[in-house]
Amino acid sequence: MNELELAKAKAAAAYNAAADYFDHPISSFWHRFGRQTVDPLGLRRGDAVLDVCCGSGGSAIPAAEAVGPRGKVIAIDLAERLIALAEAKARKKGLGNIEFKASDMLALGYADATFDAVICVFGIFFVPDMVAATKELWRMVKPNGRLAITTWGPDLFEPANSAFWEAIREERPDLLKGFNPWERISTPAGLRAMLAEAGVADVEIVAEAGSHPISSPEDWWLVAMGSGYRGTLAQLDVPTLGRVRDRNLALLSKCDAITTNVVYGVAAK
Repeated sequence: MNELELAKAKAAAAYNAAADYFDHPISSFWHRFGRQTVDPLGLRRGDAVLDVCCGSGGSAIPAAEAVGPRGKVIAIDLAERLIALAEAKARKKGLGNIEFKASDMLALGYADATFDAVICVFGIFFVPDMVAATKELWRMVKPNGRLAITTWGPDLFEPANSAFWEAIREERPDLLKGFNPWERISTPAGLRAMLAEAGVADVEIVAEAGSHPISSPEDWWLVAMGSGYRGTLAQLDVPTLGRVRDRNLALLSKCDAITTNVVYGVAAK
């Protein structure tokens, strides 16, 4: 298995596992940031939109509402269980203009200039070669269309993130990560440089400082169980998982919020 295939397999496994907690109310930020990505795009009735790494529909559903019945949204994710959650939400809202697919965003086969907007929220960093992935998304944008890439800013989920990895260090140091893939693009300058390398120059970038309240350390654990951390937790046996949880929560006894800084990039073609 090459690097790209391994990255896809890990992402799919982590988020399929996380699907049971992904839409827990404590993790409402997924949908808040999805809508905040879509709103500034000025989508018009009848537009065609591609949403890759769509999760459970945080940006795809607002996009479908914006483009109306004459418009179309194609929403892609590697995690079939997240796609199932998104499909159920779309049915409940009566949205017949959105099509969900469990697929790879790098192998969709759409022609150049197919979509009025292409959206990727918290997903571009899962691909080892972000520049190549961005080029692929950009080629599918129509002239005068828009590419929206949203990524995490610095200090994601701190102080809970550091407490999580400290708990992992005590039990399974082999699972420690030396580098988070979004760190390269966690600042406006970093995101702008990556986009420029991909040939995307006319970009508006907004960095938003954020803090997500939690009422108890247990709230954080629900966030971890419904996010990419689940890929690490799924590799622990039951006794080890229990010890990691207890240690993680003990380190957060006085925590009432976690950091959720976000960087939004919108490029016009």
